[in-house]
Amino acid sequence: MTRVRFAPSPTGYLHIGGLRTYLYNWLFARKNKGKIILRIEDTDRQRYVEGATESLIKTLKQIGLHWDEGPFIQSQKIGDYRSLAQKLVDLGRAYYCFCSPEELEKMRQKQIVNKLAPQYDKRCRNLTEEETGEKLKTGKPYVIRLKVPKQGTIKFKDLIRGEVEFDLKNIDDQVLLKSDGWPTYHLANVVDDHFMGVTQVIRGEEWLPSTPKHILVYQAFKWPVPDFAHLPLLLNPDHSKLSKRQGDVAVEDYLAQGYLPETLVNFLALLGWNPGNDQEIFNLKQLIKEFSLGKIQKSGAIFNREKLDWLNGHYLRQMSVNRLTKLCLPYLIQAGLIKEKGNVKKRDIKKIVALEQERLKRLNEIGDLTGFFFVEKLDYDPGILTWKKTGPGQTEDNLVKIRDLLKKIPNFRFKAKNVVKALKVLAREKGPGEIFWPLRACLSGKKASPPPEHIAEILGKEKTLERINQAVDKLKKAE
Repeated sequence: MTRVRFAPSPTGYLHIGGLRTYLYNWLFARKNKGKIILRIEDTDRQRYVEGATESLIKTLKQIGLHWDEGPFIQSQKIGDYRSLAQKLVDLGRAYYCFCSPEELEKMRQKQIVNKLAPQYDKRCRNLTEEETGEKLKTGKPYVIRLKVPKQGTIKFKDLIRGEVEFDLKNIDDQVLLKSDGWPTYHLANVVDDHFMGVTQVIRGEEWLPSTPKHILVYQAFKWPVPDFAHLPLLLNPDHSKLSKRQGDVAVEDYLAQGYLPETLVNFLALLGWNPGNDQEIFNLKQLIKEFSLGKIQKSGAIFNREKLDWLNGHYLRQMSVNRLTKLCLPYLIQAGLIKEKGNVKKRDIKKIVALEQERLKRLNEIGDLTGFFFVEKLDYDPGILTWKKTGPGQTEDNLVKIRDLLKKIPNFRFKAKNVVKALKVLAREKGPGEIFWPLRACLSGKKASPPPEHIAEILGKEKTLERINQAVDKLKKAE
């Protein structure tokens, strides 16, 4: 059976690139009727962040792509890694290294001066059994290193990149067990992949240089080697590696800004994978059907924020108004526009959200787009009230005429269609722009907003007339 895994380290947030790795593993497992395992690789205690494991799990649950087994926590079985590292020593495939950090640093500096690639010089590899025994007896701190063959090559077929070859002279005698008794990534990773029956290791290309080290560990234990697939990097538009310095990289940040889980899944699926046609909108069923590692590109994939916004806008427009309103409520509360217990009628909020559904790209925009509905008095430059070459005086006259016509509509008939009907003759006489532009601007305080008749219906007659009067006053003061 196909078995893949996602193995993040709890060093902080879930990186957006990590989510893509999880997604590709998930799609591969589903396509091949296999299993996906979630494993938390927390053996690097220096970089461990309290609460990061819980945060990772919570974020993955929010995305909605559920794993089949786990989460397994590496730190819960430290004894197993120690036993297996010792087993390699007993087999003659690994050795004790007693070099102090100061000795290793001196060694590294000397290699740099001599323009050599820094790596361990293998001095402890040549210790006799007696010498090793004496050092162990005295309690001298040690690490366990893998005995890497001194010559030859490591070749493997990457499922994305094809044949890959590494010269063994460039592979260090890597540390398998640290002096504190904790395993390194290289040991724990291979041990877990083996005992969890992982058949394909699908991970980011930054792990490609580690692959020959991992293959050597498999070979040292005489274990079968899984297939490897290394995914292209995610890049900024300037082709630099996607990083926190140039924008958001945490999945939590994107969710908090109001990007939908289905948007992130669709968007990330297309970052490095090409379905072979121009289709851009995919649901999960379609992605599972179309996905294959053979369609993943080797070069880096550009993270285009504008494309992400466009895609999120598409999903928001397809959504029912009821669901969209429910999703928008926390953002309106956060913006201080409504109270949690409700100071605005639910049906009015629904109408307001529906009015902006076409323009909304992220849920966190809802406050800026609709804030004018919830405030008593608008603050704006009176210059936005005038239409093209119409002067302030003429705009003021037009607003007075608009106000007088709208006054005649009974309260219970103050609907969008009746507002348009009441202004139809005046709009024909003056031109639609001279009438509907200043009405839109005075009701919203913005140059861009929904049609004024819809704003007026939601505001109601009293507030609509009040805002027209405020606009007239602004124009008089500006004269």
